[in-house]
Amino acid sequence: MGDRWYQEAVVYCLDIDTFADSDGDGVGDIPGLIGRLDYLARLGVTCLWLHPIHPSPNQDDGYDVTDFYAVDPRFGTLGDFAELLHEAGNRGIRVIIDLVVNHTSDQHPWFQSARSSPDSPYRDWYVWADHEPADRYQGMVFPGEQHETWTYDRTAKAWYYHRFYKYQPDLNFRNPAVRAEVKKIMSFWLQLGVAGFRMDAVPFIIELTEPGHADGAKDFGYLTELRQHVQWRRGDAVLLAEANVEPDELPQFFGDSGGSGNRVHMLFDFMLNGRLMLALARHDPEPVIEALRDTPTLPTGGQWATFLRNHDEIDLSRLTADQREQVYEQFGPEEEMRIYGRGIRRRFASMLGNDRRRIELAYSLQFSLRGTPVLRYGEEIGMGENLDLPGREAIRTPMQWSYQPNAGFSTAEPEKLVRPVIDTGDFGYRKVNVTAQRKDRGSLLSWFERMIRTVRECPEIGSGSTTHIDIPMPSGVLAHRADGPTGTMVFLHNLGTDDAVVDLGMLAAEADLPIDVLTDRSYEDVGKLDALRVAGYGYRWIRLGRG
Repeated sequence: MGDRWYQEAVVYCLDIDTFADSDGDGVGDIPGLIGRLDYLARLGVTCLWLHPIHPSPNQDDGYDVTDFYAVDPRFGTLGDFAELLHEAGNRGIRVIIDLVVNHTSDQHPWFQSARSSPDSPYRDWYVWADHEPADRYQGMVFPGEQHETWTYDRTAKAWYYHRFYKYQPDLNFRNPAVRAEVKKIMSFWLQLGVAGFRMDAVPFIIELTEPGHADGAKDFGYLTELRQHVQWRRGDAVLLAEANVEPDELPQFFGDSGGSGNRVHMLFDFMLNGRLMLALARHDPEPVIEALRDTPTLPTGGQWATFLRNHDEIDLSRLTADQREQVYEQFGPEEEMRIYGRGIRRRFASMLGNDRRRIELAYSLQFSLRGTPVLRYGEEIGMGENLDLPGREAIRTPMQWSYQPNAGFSTAEPEKLVRPVIDTGDFGYRKVNVTAQRKDRGSLLSWFERMIRTVRECPEIGSGSTTHIDIPMPSGVLAHRADGPTGTMVFLHNLGTDDAVVDLGMLAAEADLPIDVLTDRSYEDVGKLDALRVAGYGYRWIRLGRG
């Protein structure tokens, strides 16, 4: 794929501690993950994104780091991690890791030193105020669970800033020493062989925080520095950023005002994600059409990362209050299904009522839209959630591998598991597991394998241009196309319940023996493209011709 391999990648994200336990202690580990790499290769994954792997008190599922240069002993050793990179590489799978440097744990030696004395060399590595800041109760990331962004530390005799929980003090990115340290951290892991980083909370990394100002100025130039540093260390390394910001601000994360793509390579497309949820709730493609129309122009090499279900809540904050209620009504009707007043803490299969047709439709649509698709572990078998668990943990239950006790995740006693497996109901592991679906050619897992193989045979989806086919359509039907040097693909998705017939005869002149390459069922040959049938909740991927 070359230096822009990420444009044609299929990314799979997982938590090591809930994926596969090799030693029976109840916690997933790196050797367990290595033992499942063949599964990921068969699925068609080309890039593995690992959630935080560093030592941590685990108050925030690993996002409170105590050592950026080590692997959490629960997962294994640096030697195990090096072996993972080697074995993944042998299967054509690159590995990227979470870079969580907006903050540290309050147990990190840096913070412990910083709070111990005003003369500590690490004092200025964090953001302090001598008096209670006026913005103490502003800018919370987790409303309802988080009550302030400034906390008084009795040892330090000063207030420290934390965008997230109080046990996660923010690093001070005004300090050149902090900026240099982040580059050292990146260099360390690149030297070991990671293919890049998923950068957590990027808008806050570049924020120049001051007491009394809830939203400080952003130094986008620091992203340019990090991009340059990473490219010098490994030319094909990628920066995948999390930045859920206003649409007009998004281009600045990719590059400077001169149009150069000199900052991050990829951004998660939160705008499209919210619109996809609204479209599915309404059975109407118009929100997706709006998202495609309103997408900012990206510099060369810039790429969106698309997703339906990520590792956090489904964030609906970019929708209006009325739109958010429409999505809640369909997919999160009960209060316990919602979180932070803006999101849904459910898995996708359960949100769609375990309706196989709608699950396929939704993922077919995601994987055919512009950008690089990201898939959350367990989605490929239709796992559900455990709403008895607190907060985001509801969708972070162990991977369901088999009918064996603990879903084949671990041989430990159930009470020792990092989280309980789902063992009852329609999503219990006896009904939903890899072993059962691997034996069934008609399973959701088999469908995902087939769909991902098709995506990899259609590089124009990731690296080409995507446009809405703007002609009159039957109610509920979306038509879009992807054009690239390798050819042209046309996609039909029927978000409605009624069968439809679509006339794309105007494209016949572009077609060179057009054929269906992925469909929800058998259809008549595409012929002259003027009478294309698509069932309710159906889809058709049609290749017009090779480039």
